[in-house]
Amino acid sequence: MAYDRSPRANSRLLILALVLIWLYYYTGLQALQCPRSLTIPDLYEASISELQCGLNNGLFSSVDLVNAYIARIDEVNTRGPKLRAVIEVNLHAVSQARLLDIERRTKGPRGPLHGIPILLKDNIATDVDIDGMNTTAGSYALLGSAPPGDATVSAKLRAAGAILLGKTNMSEWASHRGRVPSGFSGRGGQATCPYLPLSDPSGSSSGSGSAVAVGLAAASLGTETDGSIVLPSSRNNVVGIKPTVGLTSRAGVIPISRHQDSVGPMARSVADAAMILSIISGRDRLDNLTLGQPDPVPDFTKALRPGGLRGVRLGVPRRFLGKSLAINAAFNASIEVLKHLGAIVVDPADFANAEELLKVRKPSEAVVMETEFRIGVEEYISNLKAVPSGVKTIKDLIDFNIEHADQELIPPFYDSQSRLYSSQNRTMDAAYYAALKKVQEMGRAEGIDAALEKHELDAFVIPADSYIRTPAAIAGYPLITVPLGFQAEDAPATEAKPTIRHGPGLPFGLAFLGTAYSEFQLIGYAYAYEQATQTRLQKRAYAAAIPKTQLGDVIGYSRCGAAPLQMRGSR
Repeated sequence: MAYDRSPRANSRLLILALVLIWLYYYTGLQALQCPRSLTIPDLYEASISELQCGLNNGLFSSVDLVNAYIARIDEVNTRGPKLRAVIEVNLHAVSQARLLDIERRTKGPRGPLHGIPILLKDNIATDVDIDGMNTTAGSYALLGSAPPGDATVSAKLRAAGAILLGKTNMSEWASHRGRVPSGFSGRGGQATCPYLPLSDPSGSSSGSGSAVAVGLAAASLGTETDGSIVLPSSRNNVVGIKPTVGLTSRAGVIPISRHQDSVGPMARSVADAAMILSIISGRDRLDNLTLGQPDPVPDFTKALRPGGLRGVRLGVPRRFLGKSLAINAAFNASIEVLKHLGAIVVDPADFANAEELLKVRKPSEAVVMETEFRIGVEEYISNLKAVPSGVKTIKDLIDFNIEHADQELIPPFYDSQSRLYSSQNRTMDAAYYAALKKVQEMGRAEGIDAALEKHELDAFVIPADSYIRTPAAIAGYPLITVPLGFQAEDAPATEAKPTIRHGPGLPFGLAFLGTAYSEFQLIGYAYAYEQATQTRLQKRAYAAAIPKTQLGDVIGYSRCGAAPLQMRGSR
């Protein structure tokens, strides 16, 4: 038979070849991502990739995932250990999951977050017309308020197919109301860490940390101004990334400081955190500070290499170490691990202005934060479509709390408004601009960048529970923390006032710090260390804090005509 060389035949052959090539790479990709023998994952530790494999292969649906996570929240949030990690659940999550399941079957998944439930800190706005959730920063003063729409990061997650499962508890007003224990908000009550009953979860992204730690969602978003992602991530034995200020948009996020606020992922693995960061990063005309970032946004998952530490020069800024002997001992041991993984460790590699950063910067940072808090919060409130409480100013918030003291100002631990008082009359005057210039120079040119250059370093490494968060905060530079270790089981517990600050078995993390927009490199270092040590898996939360509900308990639940699972009230 003669070979058909007509253009139509050649076109058919080309199409067939392209299809075969696509099938080859698609099958290979699937094989790389999913094991041949699939099992339903344990939600305590399930990664996003494991969940996506189960969804793609029909082991369970996104509806099943949502029902399982809501049931898990109900078990431990306001009952049992009363972790109070979640303020409210999206009551439309099941119906949204059902639509995403249909889309998966008919069009295929949008990407790695398709149908994956994610929690958001309660200062990250969501569109009330889509799912009816509140955005309150933990305060009754904003209950029922209506943002003009999703925060940019919320919209990006939705567009990627993620299900915004609910809002997490937080230190009210991101710790800027007053001297109040970490993890308390009027709406959410006192959140705790799931590794020791009644223990301090750290803050201000407290609920985001404790929820992820025990598998109440696949991951969460937190926000940081000075330590509010890295510290609760460290305390709750999870991974946290505080991005460079300007990598992720803050549009639609209740602010503290436009020069220090950053939105980042909190997850059970570096891989999951990198995946989420890739999706929420990018320029946004609603946040001018994002317009100066490198373009395009890197695919941060490409930084996930086990050999990512080989030849890397890491410095140890010892003058920023904390006072915990257990943490410092574990850190010193981690240095040997880093060396074994190929890193060149420069120890010590201190900042020339370390003393100034530890002692002098505090008044200047306070001026900047108090001024930007007043202006930012009042601007945020002015843009709301509705504010049932009628508050407009910081003075109004103070008065609201006094009028609703039974909900907000509960003695003896929760009655402070000191930071609201110190912020209410701040203006962008000469003192503010001088303070802003001072702290940025101290953190950047005179601090982090100077030390990196002096010691010829790629990054710094130090315990997350140290003073390194402050140079990173005032510089606006990135930090990533991974699990490092746990306090001894016989360590004494401090008195609960109202939470236990230090005690047996409490986790702590290891932080990597770099210059602006060095997230790709830091993720590579953190991933290499995480994969070599697997510290998170060495200890689980205390038994009562671990929900028992698994996917196997709810698979097919909604197909039997049952109503969607509901979470009990948060208070």
